[in-house]
Amino acid sequence: MMEEHQISQRQACKAVSLSQSTIRYKPVPNNDDEVINELRSLIEKYPSIGFWQSYFRIRRMGYAWNHKRVYRVYTELKLNIRRRFRKRLPARVKQALYQPDSVNEVWSVDFMSDTLWDGRRFRLLNIVDDYNREVIHIEADTSLPTMRLIRSLEYLKEFRGLPKMIRVDNGPEFISTQLDVWCKDQQIILVFIQPGKPMQNGYVERCNGNIRRELLNAYVFQSLSEVREKAEEWRLDYNCSRPHASLGYVPPAEYQKIQIL
Repeated sequence: MMEEHQISQRQACKAVSLSQSTIRYKPVPNNDDEVINELRSLIEKYPSIGFWQSYFRIRRMGYAWNHKRVYRVYTELKLNIRRRFRKRLPARVKQALYQPDSVNEVWSVDFMSDTLWDGRRFRLLNIVDDYNREVIHIEADTSLPTMRLIRSLEYLKEFRGLPKMIRVDNGPEFISTQLDVWCKDQQIILVFIQPGKPMQNGYVERCNGNIRRELLNAYVFQSLSEVREKAEEWRLDYNCSRPHASLGYVPPAEYQKIQIL
């Protein structure tokens, strides 16, 4: 009508009973990039929160988006589906492999696992003095929770004393609140290596390799008592007779005597 009869848009809309706002409407595409970024950053930082926690956190940031828009984006990102997430560790700072100047300055602690002849699994708790690579203690049992670790350290305290620092990885026994409280009570610094960086705990990892080759892979164990007997026999040989290349081809016990002299 506007082209053929040369009438205005208002007159044409009036003739066909059409609202002018309808013909003049221009769709504006939704740009949800900012909503998406905020939701993703929230879920990354707080992986266990749901929609309403996310929405009210966004509102507190000063954004005026209503809950319908936020929920639409929330579902498009499939955040309404139950999410599985791993427990996150605190950020670990890279620690240099510190070489102590005396015994009982730094101990390294780690766990190993293996199986008996009948298929039952057992674990080893290995404690090494970083100064002379001495294997202070090897504990063997089917289960070694945090309290068992603390009990072993209390046992060593009776006749050897405790170190100034203990270096560990991020296993569940080490990140336990019980161990943290105990170390603070004993004025021990608990140092964690970075996840996936075992060489930051290189002394005990090297010892673990020797235990694997010379003890666990060398014998078939029928019972835990055999494991404990052979582990103690290996520990005494390792400390008193076995030459260590890093110590000038002398055993740890002899190296300590040389340093004292």
